[in-house]
Amino acid sequence: MEERPETELISIPATPRVSTPEILTPSGQRSPRPASKAWTPTSFISPRFLSPIGTPMKRVLINMKGYLEEVGHLTKLNPQDAWLPITESRNGNAHYAAFHNLNAGVGFQALVLPVAFAFLGWSWGILSLTIAYFWQLYTLWILVQLHEAVPGKRYNRYVELAQAAFGERLGVWLALFPTVYLSAGTATALILIGGETMKLFFQIVCGPLCTSNPLTTVEWYLVFTSLCIVLSQLPNLNSIAGLSLIGAVTAITYSTMVWVLSVSQQRPPPISYQPLSSPSFSASVFSVMNALGIVAFAFRGHNLAMEIQATMPSTFKHPAHVPMWRGAKVAYVLIAMCIFPVAIGGFWAYGNLMPSGGILNALYGFHSHDIPRGLLAMTFLLVVFNCLSSFQIYSMPVFDSFEAGYTSRTNRPCSIWVRSGFRVFYGFISFFIGVALPFLSSLAGLLGGLTLPVTFAYPCFMWVLIKKPTKFSFNWYFNWILGWLGIAFSLAFSIGGVWSMVNSGLKLKFFKPS
Repeated sequence: MEERPETELISIPATPRVSTPEILTPSGQRSPRPASKAWTPTSFISPRFLSPIGTPMKRVLINMKGYLEEVGHLTKLNPQDAWLPITESRNGNAHYAAFHNLNAGVGFQALVLPVAFAFLGWSWGILSLTIAYFWQLYTLWILVQLHEAVPGKRYNRYVELAQAAFGERLGVWLALFPTVYLSAGTATALILIGGETMKLFFQIVCGPLCTSNPLTTVEWYLVFTSLCIVLSQLPNLNSIAGLSLIGAVTAITYSTMVWVLSVSQQRPPPISYQPLSSPSFSASVFSVMNALGIVAFAFRGHNLAMEIQATMPSTFKHPAHVPMWRGAKVAYVLIAMCIFPVAIGGFWAYGNLMPSGGILNALYGFHSHDIPRGLLAMTFLLVVFNCLSSFQIYSMPVFDSFEAGYTSRTNRPCSIWVRSGFRVFYGFISFFIGVALPFLSSLAGLLGGLTLPVTFAYPCFMWVLIKKPTKFSFNWYFNWILGWLGIAFSLAFSIGGVWSMVNSGLKLKFFKPS
């Protein structure tokens, strides 16, 4: 028998090979951590194997070993993921994660928190806001950890994780509606607050000089929607990182300005901090449920956690959850520094005189003549910039769904005209919904109730079903209890939101200062 050269002798471990094929995008993939004795793509590049090889070849193989360890393992690529807005680019980092989380986590929803305090009062308002903050922070940590919970697989979208936890069909039914509804509902609310704020900004800047034939509120909604559609032509989630930075900076700035300006002015004389009374007990209950829904809506953004993390490269040495959690921690510290002062300071400044449109309308209505016009105009302009930026990040999952349906049917990427058509269509659909339902605070309560499971309930169920903690352990009980509490609160807050919307349609209007 002919002897084999020494360089061809390969030592094969006794344990079987581990193969975990995955379907990922070209720009980012991750390998599971192999077992201590399992075969890896670099196991054959051992010192014994390299010893008879000359220095140049040895250097090449060592470099190849480092590359394979960095990549993790060879994967089969899915071309469709490279065509979609969420996974088209994989060059995100911790800074991008902080920008996106801040842009998604703080914004116009903080402006209506004092409305919730007007129905809850001091004690219940602060208590509910604190519990909701730490609850959603825990569920965000769960989502970050579950992004790569299964070796060799990345869950790039919230619906994909729900399918892995609840099953293919049930996962779609449970997660698709609330995530799409949250994105579309948030876009509608952004059009309402953005258009109304543009109108107020125009009135402040022009003053008495621009009273002839001013634009109506609906026309300002249309102007704002048109600006959103222009900005939405940016192709993917990473491409709007600059917009998210602008949105984050403007949100922090105007949140600080709006509560500082409010508390620095003299409070209205008939102010009271007693919760608003209702004509009947049932009306009081529904009002409280709607107010708690507004608090829940203040912490929207979890439907984007998987998508934000999907924009980051992930390897064996550098998994994506590390920069994602680093950026999220910074973002949510800043979010707490924004929403708590706005809620507490706004309620202190206006009490139960707070109009249904939120603290921004209260500031204009009560103090438009006390604050310098330039300072007031800058505050409103920052709100407009933030709403324009937030519209983009909340619309991106809807754009992704549109394009996923198109590419799966045609097996080719969307052309620029098809992509633009989807985004124009979505923008004007949101505009028409906003014109039909112009009740911001009521819409916020309903959105908070219907989408509450996405933030507060589903992540707890997913942790139990995917990680499978020991039955009847503290971890097992804790997550099941939190999950079912979230479902119960969702039903109650949704009922309160529906009641408030009906009541608003019959009795209430936006706060319209003369």
